[in-house]
Amino acid sequence: MNFVLIIGLLLIFGLISTRVMKICKLPNVTGYLIIGLIVALGCVLTDYLSNNFFGLTEELNGLNEFVSDIALGFIALSIGEEFKLSKIKKYGAKIVSITFLQAMLAVVFVDILLAVFCVLLNVPVEISICLGAIATATAPAATIMVINQYKAKGPLVDLLLPVVAFDDAIGLIVFAISVSIAKVLATNTPITIVSVCLLPLLEIVGSLAIGLILGYFMHLMIKFFKSRNNHVILIIAFTLLGVGICASLNQLKIDGEALEFSNLLCCMMIGATYINIAKQDEKDIAERDFGLVERWTPFLFMLFFVLSGAHLVTSAKSMLETGVSLGIVAVIFVGYVFMRSLGKYIGAMVGCKLTHRSKEITRYLGITLLPQAGVAIGMANQISGMEAFKANGSGNIIVTVVLCATLVYELIGPLLTKWSLQKAGEIPDENGVYPYEKNEQNSLEKE
Repeated sequence: MNFVLIIGLLLIFGLISTRVMKICKLPNVTGYLIIGLIVALGCVLTDYLSNNFFGLTEELNGLNEFVSDIALGFIALSIGEEFKLSKIKKYGAKIVSITFLQAMLAVVFVDILLAVFCVLLNVPVEISICLGAIATATAPAATIMVINQYKAKGPLVDLLLPVVAFDDAIGLIVFAISVSIAKVLATNTPITIVSVCLLPLLEIVGSLAIGLILGYFMHLMIKFFKSRNNHVILIIAFTLLGVGICASLNQLKIDGEALEFSNLLCCMMIGATYINIAKQDEKDIAERDFGLVERWTPFLFMLFFVLSGAHLVTSAKSMLETGVSLGIVAVIFVGYVFMRSLGKYIGAMVGCKLTHRSKEITRYLGITLLPQAGVAIGMANQISGMEAFKANGSGNIIVTVVLCATLVYELIGPLLTKWSLQKAGEIPDENGVYPYEKNEQNSLEKE
């Protein structure tokens, strides 16, 4: 079997799953992950019965590594587009502070509890640091889907959209720092200023610098091409360049330490540079170009999620072969889901109180931030591909926990988001009236 045949089959199966998910009223990403699970189980069983004659599991893993890096690049590119300076000025420091607080409390809560679990369970502590960083990420698609489906609007929705947009940008920076620290622990290298401070700083600044340069050159080149198709080709080309350059530079070593430039940060900066460097009369063209690229990427993201579901099976298989107990993974998984949810909720609540938001927003914003999918899966896949996390099996544990958590969050997240918006009065009743508007009117009449 070859990659082309596998890709074709996975896309067909993924597309069929969307019909089933529509009947079940679940997000498409849930269907993609389940299809991946089924396909991977079939491959593992076939390899077992044929004594690994076909090598299907290895082919799936190889395809996943290739697709994951490219899909991550385009996910990060779209995050960069949301990082407009005009938008940041419009929303102000209050939005940024709420976003920062809910993201960082999720990191701290997950880090502390899972570090204790790791020590007690005798598993690598770097697992807690990596999962803490991944806990920052949210899934904008699931949230926006609920808002659009139920025609929700109001103060909570107005705050939720920018927070979700900035959340992943903060998460990528936290992820880059945390992974650099976790690598030092995983490789048992001496903790020095170079390994803990200078290398992480070089990797983060270097990734952003590469993205800035590529974004600037992309902006210059696009001026010489007028057609929409050529603009799409250029954006795709520069995104792939960002992913490829980071992968190539990761072959370098400083003082015996391998560099890990982040294609996530790089591609995010490409998108941010292109959208911000455009002059006023070029803004519409830049936004149109991103919209055109989004029309091209659905098949890539579908393939990414299906292969991520397959990765869950192959990671679990690898853990069993190396003697890692599924009970240990289950404990870490429960701790991750609980502490991430608690951190997001309390962080959002504290941020809302500090910025004097209404009690409805303070009470329900954190619940709407629970869904997690693409960025988190991408982060986990990136970690599992790093040599530092392969030797002791920590990469497989991280992938398994994150993918299981994604299934849970994508099943219950949209339901909780809908419930929160209803409680806040921002979903219209059968007459098309928004309850929050009635409440505001009643308050004005009382005054």
